[in-house]
Amino acid sequence: MIRNEPYLMRDPTAETAPAMRERVPPPADLKAATIGLLCISKERSEEFLDRVEMRLAEHGLNVLRFAKPTHTKPAPVNVIQDIVERCDVVVEGLAD
Repeated sequence: MIRNEPYLMRDPTAETAPAMRERVPPPADLKAATIGLLCISKERSEEFLDRVEMRLAEHGLNVLRFAKPTHTKPAPVNVIQDIVERCDVVVEGLAD
């Protein structure tokens, strides 16, 4: 039996209150930016980010790499803080 009733989706992250943040505008030019590549440690995500890093480097862009210890949990605070302090833009890489 198919019902056309609304349903409630649950957030699996155990967030107690949603964090509302203002969107930070992207930099006008990436030439002066530091681009962070965050690997979430899923299978083949390193390989994917290797390729992204290579392509960005071809354009002379500054790239830093970061990684979560496991894809099953949020990034540790120290990893997030390092990214915030050192990067202007972040690309989160996941691949399966």
